[in-house]
Amino acid sequence: MEAARTALAEKPPSLDGLLALAAPDMAAVDALIRRHMDSPVPVIPALADHLIAGSAKRLRPLLTVAAARLAGARDDACLKLAAAVEFIHTATLLHDDVVDSSQLRRGRVAAHLIWGAPSSVLVGDFLFARAFELMVGSGSMPALEILARASRVIAEGEVLQLTRAHDMDLSQEVYLDIIRAKTAELFAAAAEAGAVSAGAPPERCRALRQYGQDLGLAFQLVDDALDYSGDSATLGKNPGDDFREGKATLPLLLAMARTPTEREFWVRTVDRRDQADGDFERARELMRQTGALDATLALAAGYAASAKAALADFGANAWRPALEDLADFAVLRRA
Repeated sequence: MEAARTALAEKPPSLDGLLALAAPDMAAVDALIRRHMDSPVPVIPALADHLIAGSAKRLRPLLTVAAARLAGARDDACLKLAAAVEFIHTATLLHDDVVDSSQLRRGRVAAHLIWGAPSSVLVGDFLFARAFELMVGSGSMPALEILARASRVIAEGEVLQLTRAHDMDLSQEVYLDIIRAKTAELFAAAAEAGAVSAGAPPERCRALRQYGQDLGLAFQLVDDALDYSGDSATLGKNPGDDFREGKATLPLLLAMARTPTEREFWVRTVDRRDQADGDFERARELMRQTGALDATLALAAGYAASAKAALADFGANAWRPALEDLADFAVLRRA
């Protein structure tokens, strides 16, 4: 696995090919997003735009479009679904930032600090409603069912994380269940809905769902590691937020399990969240010493490889290598 990461690092993957292929479709998706953000209540488009405008790559709707095209779509049925996916994602971010008291999101001051928590929550609700209008407008009942189910699963994952967020004895298995629900499910649903909108056979829909789920797991695990190894300039948020919140992510769980002599430090900083200057740096050093960050990234690389393997039965198609590059990008990105 390390050899694979080294090889990729020597020739870093790029999203340029995928972005170029999807450019016309994504321009249409952006137009749909802008149109459906509109409201006679001024705070709604202002607050929504604050967050949505900060999303440069729009990976989840991009995945919907790419999956549809890989599956053979020739029409624009996937575009409304892609816009709906972006609204679902943005709504969950607005809600998450209130729950987590986040300070930054996508390099900008979190919306709740500008407009207040009540407005952020309610605009999130508005975006969920818009998402369902777009899904209905797509005319695909199976795709509507996929994204509706995903919305429910994401909410369950968020609640599970909230109830177990500071559990120092959380198992890796349960943690993966949490991120599979709260993060990977929307990636999976985005890809599956795209395939369904293209009229792909069930086995192709399942394959693209698997690709999306494994891609989402890789992304979240890398996010977990970047919170301890990145910086605010590249991340678009403050590094160490998970630590300051006492949030049990995989690098932290592994580091705690591998440093039993540091139990008192972890109880104070994570369980009681009684933190002092230098504690975050000490936590990062313990993660480096124990290999917790490397282990997290290795697991992410494994999921990225699994995602690429899910595309094996798709024929020669410009979209396939572009999606394989996306899986590699998920592992080696720095933001």
